[in-house]
Amino acid sequence: MTAKNKATVKKTANSPTKNKVAEHPTKGDSKRYVKTVSGGKASLPTGNSVSSAKNKSKNAKKSGSAGNAKYTKISKPVKTVKVEPVDSRKTVYLLAGGEREPAVNQRYWASFVEMEGLLNKAFKSVGFSLVRAHPYKPSEKHGFVASQKEGLDLFSNLDPEAPVLVVESTCRYSNHLLPGLLLHRGPILTCARWIGKTPSIAGMLNLNDGLGKAGKPFSSLWSVDFSDKWFLERLEKWLKTGVLKHSTSHLTALKRQAVTSTNRILGEKLAAELRAGKAILGVFHDGDTGTYNTILPDESLFGLGIFKERLSLAELYYEAGRITDEEARDVYRWIMAKGMTFHLGENEETDLTLRQILPQCKVYIAVLRLADRYGCTAIGIQGVQGLKYLLPAVDLAEGILGNTERPPIKAPGSSRYFFEGRPFLHFYAGDEPAALDALLTRRVAAALEQPLETTQMQIRWGDTDPTETVDGFVWTFQSAAVPPAWFEGGWKAAESVRRPIDFFPLGGGTLRGVCRRGEIVWSRIFVEKGRPAMDIGRGRAVTLPRDEVQRRLSLCSPEEAIMNAVLNHVSREQFMARQHSGRIRIAYAATPRDADRLLAVKAAMAEALGIDVFCYGDK
Repeated sequence: MTAKNKATVKKTANSPTKNKVAEHPTKGDSKRYVKTVSGGKASLPTGNSVSSAKNKSKNAKKSGSAGNAKYTKISKPVKTVKVEPVDSRKTVYLLAGGEREPAVNQRYWASFVEMEGLLNKAFKSVGFSLVRAHPYKPSEKHGFVASQKEGLDLFSNLDPEAPVLVVESTCRYSNHLLPGLLLHRGPILTCARWIGKTPSIAGMLNLNDGLGKAGKPFSSLWSVDFSDKWFLERLEKWLKTGVLKHSTSHLTALKRQAVTSTNRILGEKLAAELRAGKAILGVFHDGDTGTYNTILPDESLFGLGIFKERLSLAELYYEAGRITDEEARDVYRWIMAKGMTFHLGENEETDLTLRQILPQCKVYIAVLRLADRYGCTAIGIQGVQGLKYLLPAVDLAEGILGNTERPPIKAPGSSRYFFEGRPFLHFYAGDEPAALDALLTRRVAAALEQPLETTQMQIRWGDTDPTETVDGFVWTFQSAAVPPAWFEGGWKAAESVRRPIDFFPLGGGTLRGVCRRGEIVWSRIFVEKGRPAMDIGRGRAVTLPRDEVQRRLSLCSPEEAIMNAVLNHVSREQFMARQHSGRIRIAYAATPRDADRLLAVKAAMAEALGIDVFCYGDK
C-alpha cells in the first residue's frame, strides 16, 4: 500500500472465498451427558475421582438417592469429544461465546476447534479434564453460544459452583455469556489465543471489561499455544486456588505522579471549560454489539457536563435516503481528487463497487446534518446491528469524518459549512467510554496545538519484529476507519476495500493504510465501581519493512488500517494484565516532548473531572 501520485481506481476480480467449517476432530456419540454437582465451595475441589454413572445408578437404587450429582441429557446430535461421566473435582467446563450470524461463527469455528484441542492438552498435562458444556450445532455448522437466551439456558443446566473456562474467538456479543457468568458462583477463567487471524485477544478484553464493570471476580490468561511455562504455571495456580492475580506494579496513580503546576493548571482549566460549556454525545444505539462495557452510566457523566442524545438508526437511514446521488458523487469526486485508491470490482457480493460507496458518502453527509441539528459534539454509530441490512458499512464515512481535511458540506439552503476546518469527533460503534476519551483528547490537543485527529483502534495482536528493524515487542493495532492524516502521504496513501460479506451483506469500503511513524499517547476510559476511570500511557508508532507489514496484515485483517507500535514502560503481559476493553484511543503528537505534555495535561484534565487516572510507567 504505497502512496500514489494521482487518484487511482483499481479493478479487482475477487472470487468468493469459501469458509471451511471444521467440526470437532474426534467423532462423538449422538447423545451427550454433562455432569453437574450441586453445592460445594467456590474454589476448585481436589480429591479422589467419583464413581461412574453406572455405579452411581446402582448406588442410587440401594440408597434411594443418586447423591449430589445429576446428569443432564442433551438429546441433539453432537459431533464433539465423547464425554464420559467425569470427575467433577478434576473437571473444568469450557464455554465459547460467538456472534449472532451463523456465517461469522462458521468463519471462526475451525480456529476455535484448534484452540480447544490445544487447551485440552494443556489441562490434561496438569491433571485436569476440560469439557465443553455446549454442543456442536449441525444445522448452524458451529458450536458457539450464539445468543443471550442460549447462554442463560446453558448456565441453568450447569453446576453453579463449577469452575469454568471462557474462551474467545470473536470480539463482539460478550452478552451471550456475560449474564450467566455474573450469576455463576464458581471460579471463572477467561482465555485468549495469541494469534491475529481471529479477534480472540480483543474479545477476551471486552468480556473482561464487562466483568470488571459489574464487579464480578475473574481471572485471565493468554498464550500462543498454551504449552509455554508462563501459561502452565499460572493455570496450575488457578486450578488449585480458583484465583489468579497479575502484577500491576507498572501502574502509578496520577496522584503519586509529579505533574508540573503548568500542566495541572491547564488541565483544570480545560475541565472547567467542559463543565461550563457542556457537551452532547449523539449515540445511535448504545451497547456496541452486545458489549456491556461500552455503556457509560448517564449519572457518571452529569457532573462532567456531558449528556447523551439517544438517536435512532432509523433516523440515520431516513436522513441518508434524503440525500441525492449527485450530493454523494460530489463527496466521492472530492476524495478521488485527493488521490485515494478504491479497489473496485463488479461482483456485489465479493467486490467493492460504486453502488456501495455512494450510500457511504450519503451517511457521511447525514451524520454531519444530524450532529448539527441536535447540537452533538460527537457521534457514535452502531453500524452492525440492523443497519448492516439496510446500508453498507459506515467505516468509510467514519474515517472521513475524523480527518481535518475532508469534503466540505454546507447546511441546506445556507452558505455555512458544517464543523468547518476541523475533524468531527466520532466514536466507533457507539463506544461511550471512547467518546468521553475523545472529548478530552480533542480539547487538550487543540490547547497544545497538536494534531486534532484521534480514533479508536482494536488491540489485534503483537509480536517481536523478525527483521530486527525495531527492538522489543511490536503491537499491531487495527481499525477500518482511520483518518488519512495518519498515513505517510495522507489521502494519497489511503485505500478502500470491501468489507467481508459475512459481516456486512451490503458491503461497503474501509479506510485503510499503514500508519506513519510518530509519537503517540494511548488511553482507555472504563467503568470501575460505577464511575469512569482512565489508564493512559505513551508509545511510538514505528515503521516496519514492507514484507513484515504484509505479514502482519495477512495474519490479521488485511482490509483494515494497521498501526505497528511500541508501548513505553510496559511489557505484553503487563499491558494485558490490566487492559480494559479490546480498543484503545490513540493520538499523535509532533515530538516526544509534546507527547509527554499531551499525556500530562490530559491526565490532569481527567482528574479534575473526577476521573481516577492511572499512568503506565513512573515518568
